[in-house]
Amino acid sequence: MMKNKSISLIAITIVASLGGFLFGFDMAVISGVLPFVKTQFSLTAVQEGWFVSSALIGCIIGVALSGELSDRLGRRVPMLLSAALFLLSAVGCAFMPTLTLIVISRLIGGIGIGIASNVVPLYISEIAPANIRGRLVTYYQLAITFGILVAYLTNAALVHYAATSASQLILVKQIWRAMLGLGAIPAVAFLGGLVTVPESPRWLMQKGRTNEATAILQAISHNQGSINDVSKSEAAPQGSYKELFAPGMRKALLIGILLPLFSQFSGINAIVYYGPSILSSAGISLSNSLISQIIFGAANMIFTLFAIWKVDSWGRRPLYLYGTAGAAITLIATGYCFYTGATSSVWLLVCVLSFLAFFAFSIGPLKFVVASEIFPNAIRGRALAISIMTMWIADTIVGQLTPILLKDFGSAGTFWFFAFFCVVAFIVVYKLLPETKGQSLEHIENYWKAKGMNAHDQQDSEPFMPVH
Repeated sequence: MMKNKSISLIAITIVASLGGFLFGFDMAVISGVLPFVKTQFSLTAVQEGWFVSSALIGCIIGVALSGELSDRLGRRVPMLLSAALFLLSAVGCAFMPTLTLIVISRLIGGIGIGIASNVVPLYISEIAPANIRGRLVTYYQLAITFGILVAYLTNAALVHYAATSASQLILVKQIWRAMLGLGAIPAVAFLGGLVTVPESPRWLMQKGRTNEATAILQAISHNQGSINDVSKSEAAPQGSYKELFAPGMRKALLIGILLPLFSQFSGINAIVYYGPSILSSAGISLSNSLISQIIFGAANMIFTLFAIWKVDSWGRRPLYLYGTAGAAITLIATGYCFYTGATSSVWLLVCVLSFLAFFAFSIGPLKFVVASEIFPNAIRGRALAISIMTMWIADTIVGQLTPILLKDFGSAGTFWFFAFFCVVAFIVVYKLLPETKGQSLEHIENYWKAKGMNAHDQQDSEPFMPVH
């Protein structure tokens, strides 16, 4: 019986994490699509920017909607909507005849991705037992990296197939349509899987549907303690944003905003941008840039496994502190390689892969883990939406800022700029982030409330939550 319960919980996590896979796939597939679309439609610079950014605009819209949807309708309904939107987008991109309709399809897919980027980690955190919550939420980040890797692999495979095939099918002649259309497969799997997963028991408990919540918990929980923790959640009216500005919760809100911000300002995008040239300069023979993307995508996924292994034993604070310190050092070293002209040295490759390792086991996944567990039950959906919105806005800013930094300060200055933010992230985490491993969401919520009632108490600087 225990074995079946464990498998049920893992199955639920895998289904929900398909939302992360779609996130990663959509983010990465565009790199292979853009050159073909640009040539076929003779895109101007403005059209090219709109084609690429349409999905990002959709993501921002999706996140803005997701908080209200998830707090009002539950976690499952928005995920179903997300899967349906992405399926519609994939089919539209594969078969719509005009650029305008394709851009609209990309926008629709972005809305789905935006909803999933908030609701999926929220759902997993609420359904997971406290002792393995960090590991299960990190599966979402692993799914993102897997989606990125699959997009790179399928792009490369389709390009090779189109070059050797005499087929006149539109999905072969215009291979970029097949690249985007393949997203329909995981979207169907996500949509079908969601039909079988339960609603979040914590959301049900908050709405006063105690019997339903208890039945779900008994079906998936490993121990009675998990059921007792959730049972402490009382039915309550929907929370308001002003709760986040109450004493005690202000610090939680600040953490929830800063961690996604630092994630995007860590330099990961600059590393991905320089990936092909870095590998080539280090003497690794590459047939094309797609192969180099596959290498970096695989490395990112492999290093994320370390976070899954250690996040619930070492804890969030140690992983984040080790990761930000290591990222800062490796970014400084990467900048030094460019500053001294040692771009053909193997040390440049070592620095870049080391940075990728530090990012993948800490900065990347932990923003989702921490943000999904630090907010009160009554407003968790909308509060997490603020965190994810910060991530998308920061991503947009970094995308616009990086070319300017490269032009005005050069490669070395750009990497040192991102290293500075990793140092700031280290300090912020050291000062503000409490350790939450093994704590129920209800205990974490009570911790912040207690901090508010004792705002001037000496214990306010204590970085560890007392175990109840």
